[in-house]
Amino acid sequence: MLKTASQSPGSLGPPQLLTSLAGLLREWLPKQRWFAGKGRPVTDLAVLATTELHPGCLHLLIRTRHAGQPDDCYQLILGVREHLPLHLQHAFIGRPDAGPLAGLTVYDALLDPWSATLLLERLRVPGAMGPLRFERDTQVVVPDGLKPRLLDGEQSNTSLVYGDSFILKLFRRVQYGINPDLEVPRALARGGCARVPAAVAWFWTTEPCKMTLGVLQPFLREATDGWTLALQSLAAGEDFSDESYELGRATAEVHLALTRSFETEPLDPHGGRRLAAAMTDRLETAARQVADLVPYVSRLKAAYGALATRGLSRPAQRIHGDLHLGQVLRAGKRWFVIDFEGEPARPLAERRHAQAPVRDVAGMLRSFDYAAYTRRPWGAQWVKRCRDAYCAGYAAESPWDPRAEAELLRAYETDRAVYEVLYEARHRPDWLPVPMAAIARLAEGS
Repeated sequence: MLKTASQSPGSLGPPQLLTSLAGLLREWLPKQRWFAGKGRPVTDLAVLATTELHPGCLHLLIRTRHAGQPDDCYQLILGVREHLPLHLQHAFIGRPDAGPLAGLTVYDALLDPWSATLLLERLRVPGAMGPLRFERDTQVVVPDGLKPRLLDGEQSNTSLVYGDSFILKLFRRVQYGINPDLEVPRALARGGCARVPAAVAWFWTTEPCKMTLGVLQPFLREATDGWTLALQSLAAGEDFSDESYELGRATAEVHLALTRSFETEPLDPHGGRRLAAAMTDRLETAARQVADLVPYVSRLKAAYGALATRGLSRPAQRIHGDLHLGQVLRAGKRWFVIDFEGEPARPLAERRHAQAPVRDVAGMLRSFDYAAYTRRPWGAQWVKRCRDAYCAGYAAESPWDPRAEAELLRAYETDRAVYEVLYEARHRPDWLPVPMAAIARLAEGS
């Protein structure tokens, strides 16, 4: 039964709520897969905005602070009850012992089917709720009564599927501005690109500043992600070249659609030098945090040096920004590209910048390598065939062939592998050998 008291949680101000929630959140947040501050103690918490979505369900924006690190802002949807029923025990966060919520049960309301259903109702009816703004494409019908389920294997965000018809992505770590995972699908849909599911509904906040909070899109119920398909191919000992070729074609189609929907940047004669300097800085920063990288630093810099000398041959454009096998779906024989958020660890403004499309190509090539390393012995020939087929498919739809700019491609692959090393060291140490093996190969090639 929901809390029934003279003062509802929604009527409490941020300082009052923090009195009850600070201790619980300091312990609960670092355990969440989407929390970016792992390994760094939370030194300060603040409630930036609060809205009661319905009685006993709070939408919160929480600022976290870590020593020596920029502040982060997280979106939480919390439930408050006197007692938690058995079917919600897994959603339990804690029972405050101080403040206005003392003695009550606080839980993750996104795990509550009732709260998840009411959230979809908010998206079905455009309008405002406190600082929250709900909008949708009025040409798309979203039925009521769709049963929600939480997707497993969440990473930097949380996704709810409704009736196997729609999927709602809730951004957990939010930043000022429009999220590219809303901006890009809307723009591509207007341009007629059918490779990317269009945005159906979305919501954002005006406090403490304008930030995108969630996007509802069609759910491709018959689709399988590229990572699963690649692992199935490896397990069966089958070739994945045809699928890789078609995936390359799909990537090129999306890149071309992006050039029609967004402005490209003029070719920068000093762009190669600036890019090499940024990649070198990321390498040196990563090496200070992951000792395994240190022996390779000087040789890896050579890949960036060639980039600085030769420069860039194509103008920058909007791209996916974090393309890999987990970001593509295949329904029948057709590939779709999803999740245009970019690398969540990078600032939102940076993720919206125009960049070289070869960065997406390098990300996918690295993903083939990751898939192959899930089995022993490592399938070097399987990876080579996938790489060649993917690049050939890309070249079949694009006016340029990534293989024709081998030094640029190597530089971006190196930069991606460095990013992977830092990510795995922080979040999945058991996977660290995968990018480290690539680092060794790339260093040898340099």
